[in-house]
Amino acid sequence: EDMFRLQEVIYRTKPDVIVETGVAHGGALVFYAGLCRLIGKGRVIGVDVEIRAHNRAALEAHELFDAITLIEGDSAAPATLAKVKAAIGARDSVLVLLDSNHAKSHVLAELDTYAPLVTPGSYIVAMDGIMENLVGAPRSQPDWRFNNPRQAVREWSAAHPEFVVEEPEFLFNEGMVRERVTYWPDAYLRRLR
Repeated sequence: EDMFRLQEVIYRTKPDVIVETGVAHGGALVFYAGLCRLIGKGRVIGVDVEIRAHNRAALEAHELFDAITLIEGDSAAPATLAKVKAAIGARDSVLVLLDSNHAKSHVLAELDTYAPLVTPGSYIVAMDGIMENLVGAPRSQPDWRFNNPRQAVREWSAAHPEFVVEEPEFLFNEGMVRERVTYWPDAYLRRLR
């Protein structure tokens, strides 16, 4: 359901630029580039500390690569931010998706780094906050209870009144569904001003 909800947000906000930290295999970048193509505007900037050669080659060979810019570097580093800013026009509307290192300290650093790029009415989304509910599951870590994106959002948003933690409106809810099935609880921060 997270991707459906995000698709609705992208359609409603129609950003000129979607910045995603955390490229991995690049599937999400292609998904976002496809959505941009469908709505007739927008492009994607993917940032990762290491873009593996085979993933870069696959992305560069994809028919949507003309809508994708890859930037390699620590997503929270000033030098990386400078490259991202250079790829964004002064009048571009921006949506930011944080899906790299999910440690609370790193997500806090990314929120500080990328929130200023988000245009009013758009969002910065800190993905995978479900980690705090998975302690004890196979491959989980004991510190996930407090070391996760959801905790970063809670702490950061308390100090940033220009953003509000707000679930996107459920546009096509014809039933009695009030809560969504999500890996991204409290992930959406909408910029007010």
